[in-house]
Amino acid sequence: MTRRSLLRGAAVGVGAVTLPALLAACGSGPGGDGKTVTMGSNASDEVPRKALQDVLDAFEKKSGKTVEVNTVDHNTFQENINRYLQGRPDDVFTWFAGYRMQFFAERGLLADISDLWKGFDGFSGALKDQSTGADGKQYFVPMYYYPWAVFYRKSVFEQGGYEIPETFDQYTALAKQMQKDGLVPFAFGDKDGWPAMGTFDYLNMRANGYDFHKSLMAGEESWTGPRVREVFDLWRGLMPYHHEGANGRTWQEAAQSLALKKTGMGVFGLPLPGQQFSEEDRADLDFFPFPEIAPEHGRDAVEAPIDGYLMSSKAKNEEVARELLKFLATPAAEETYLKSDPNNVAVHSGADTSSYGPLQKKAAELVSGAKQISQFLDRDTRPDFASTVMIKAFQDFIDDPDDIDGLLNGIEAQKKTIFTENQE
Repeated sequence: MTRRSLLRGAAVGVGAVTLPALLAACGSGPGGDGKTVTMGSNASDEVPRKALQDVLDAFEKKSGKTVEVNTVDHNTFQENINRYLQGRPDDVFTWFAGYRMQFFAERGLLADISDLWKGFDGFSGALKDQSTGADGKQYFVPMYYYPWAVFYRKSVFEQGGYEIPETFDQYTALAKQMQKDGLVPFAFGDKDGWPAMGTFDYLNMRANGYDFHKSLMAGEESWTGPRVREVFDLWRGLMPYHHEGANGRTWQEAAQSLALKKTGMGVFGLPLPGQQFSEEDRADLDFFPFPEIAPEHGRDAVEAPIDGYLMSSKAKNEEVARELLKFLATPAAEETYLKSDPNNVAVHSGADTSSYGPLQKKAAELVSGAKQISQFLDRDTRPDFASTVMIKAFQDFIDDPDDIDGLLNGIEAQKKTIFTENQE
């Protein structure tokens, strides 16, 4: 699920190489013929691409309508989303809940589907909140979620005699032991710019709590204060146990190293290692919650991004698009999707979970037991701040984890500009 999540296009424009291909895909569909709807999709990896197509095939069979899918490489789709929506977008497109959706709703680029929501059932109040814009209207249809945690192979832990760490001190001690045993303790790849965000989010929420993390993402806290400095100090202490050269490694390569037993563990979202493990090895994959740092915050917060669908405010086939969104909001649609992509968890309370594998069941339990749920850094803050500031900042930190003061001063200066002068 590569998502360099913040379309750089939302902040600083789009590269000339990728934009024409994206816009060409967007404009390839027919006009409003009342029978065909176009969908822009970032599901370019094999597993989610097949799962989405299975859902759309079911819709076509049920409705007699046609869905033309324009699939674009995941990162390219993310980075060009702003130009995409302002150009010739597809009628419906894949996207994310929360702030990432609200950002474009506020700019009039999304269609209000509040009337459809009145007929929806099986979605919790929290899901509705994540699907609602700042104006109180609904724009998003959720399909599934997936938690972030620390993944590992059970056989590696059994062979090494390793125990699941519950505290940060135990986590660090485990990393030291793995390194002594010849393993790279932490699988890590940040070439796409977003994977490191998961580690930062957990360090911050464990050390400072969810409320502080939320305020920091909203631009209301200082990045140069002692609380954020502590997060980077903790992270710096872990860096010697991470994969070297992380900025040149993709998340796929990092997850593959876990599958090949070259690394001991790694902070991932559920689909990431799930897509890299073979069917026969999948039973060996497991995870544990990111360990406790401060007792007062425990392991209360869980990172669990929600993915789903939106309709463009420029939809040419609005009637069919709305019909498709209604179908996507049903338990049947989620069940069909998850049959081909068992790396996620259904959000509809009516979805049949009897076919869930051990990881899906454990993921559902982890999220249901959480006191707070975050969406991921690049979904919880302004797109321009995450894409133009934080991606580079984390990659700079990975290259040089010792210049924390200089790093945080730079983040704070840019934050002040973006959250004040660039408010629209």
